[in-house]
Amino acid sequence: MLEIRKASLTDITALLELINAYAAQGVMLPRTEFEMAENIRDFLVAFDEGRLVGCGALHFYTASSGEVRSLAVDPGAKARGIGRALVEALEQEARAQELHSIFAFTYVAGFFGKLGFEEVDRGELPLKAWKDCMRCPKFQACDEIAVLKRLKPDAPPVPSTRLTQIADFPQFPVVRKQ
Repeated sequence: MLEIRKASLTDITALLELINAYAAQGVMLPRTEFEMAENIRDFLVAFDEGRLVGCGALHFYTASSGEVRSLAVDPGAKARGIGRALVEALEQEARAQELHSIFAFTYVAGFFGKLGFEEVDRGELPLKAWKDCMRCPKFQACDEIAVLKRLKPDAPPVPSTRLTQIADFPQFPVVRKQ
């Protein structure tokens, strides 16, 4: 019986084994114990008969967008709907947080397409590129596909990713105490 739940600190060892096995194949970024502990609240885990068989995380980028990341299913448990169940649970969490959209970077766009995601130009999601991708060895030659799912009909076409700069703020007079 498949059980999906929020990850806990006691899951870190199994999560690292699963994620870093894919990282060794060059299809995911490697994670450290420190990174996992720091981000454990983002993760859902899938267990079957007491064994971790999958994981995925929902990482918030703006007040209206989040990324589905670190989605992994144990190779021996693939084609059983575990990945789908994880993405659907992460989407449910995103909807509960009233996000307008969720996105992912993937090598299996067809999988996400079956779940209602559409391919977009990865340049439309610059926060991801600047925040996480800079440490990726494939940064200059990224071959992942960006996918996006709009969760609200009135959602903007892409997540709001513009970083506010000081020049964008109106000028206020400086008040000095005498």
